[in-house]
Amino acid sequence: MDLILIAIPFFFLLIFIELAYGLLRGNNTYRLNDSINSISMGSLSRLQSLVILGFSGSIYEIVVARYQLVQLADDALWVWISCFIFYDFAYYWKHRFGHEVSLFWGSHVAHHQSEDYNLGTALRQTSIDFHGFLFLIPFFIVGVPGEVLVATVSLNLIYQFWVHTQHVPKLGPIEWIMVTPSNHRVHHARNDQYVDKNYGGVFIIWDRLFGTFQDELADEPAVYGLRKPLNSWNPL
Repeated sequence: MDLILIAIPFFFLLIFIELAYGLLRGNNTYRLNDSINSISMGSLSRLQSLVILGFSGSIYEIVVARYQLVQLADDALWVWISCFIFYDFAYYWKHRFGHEVSLFWGSHVAHHQSEDYNLGTALRQTSIDFHGFLFLIPFFIVGVPGEVLVATVSLNLIYQFWVHTQHVPKLGPIEWIMVTPSNHRVHHARNDQYVDKNYGGVFIIWDRLFGTFQDELADEPAVYGLRKPLNSWNPL
C-alpha cells in the first residue's frame, strides 16, 4: 500500500500549523513563491512516480520469476521490522550516492534548491529518480513481499517529512539514533562543514558508522540552498 497518498492531506495540515506557529512566534520560515515552487515540484514528482512504479513493477516481476530465493510471509512481524531497518540502510547509500556521484546528484539536487527550510521543503522532490529501483532489487531477491516493501518505502519517506523544520530544537539522546530536525538541518545546509553530511532517512546511526555524521553547531547557523543557486522559480 502506498501510504504517501493517504498522508498528503496531513502534510498540508502540518504545513499550515507550522506557518501559523511561525507567524505567532515572529519566526516565519515560509515565502509564498518558494512554497508554491515546492508544492509544484511535489505534484510533478507524484505524477512521475506512476511511470516509475510501472517500470519498477516490471523489474520486480522479472526478478521474482527468475531469481527470488523464497517468498517471505507478509504477516510476519520480523519481516516488516527487518525490511524497515535494512531499507533505511539501503536508503542511506542511495542518498549518499545521490550527493557524491554527479549523475545521481543531477536528479537529487532538486530537493536542495530551496533557500528556505520548512515542512513545505519536504515536498520538493525530484521527478527524475531513474536509479532508485536498483536499491530495491536485493529485497526482491530475498523474497520481501511487494506490499511490504511499498509500505516500508512509504513509511520511510513519511518519517522524513517532519524533520524539515527549524522550530524543533535538539532532542537529546534521540539525536544519537534517529534522524531529527537538528541533524537534518545540517544535511540541507551549504556551510563548508555541513556539506554532504547526515544522509540517513530514519536512523542517523548509519552516518555515525560510516563517518558522514555532523552535529548541528550552536555557533554555526545553517545556511540553506545550493552553493550555485538556480535562480529560477520554474518547477520544470
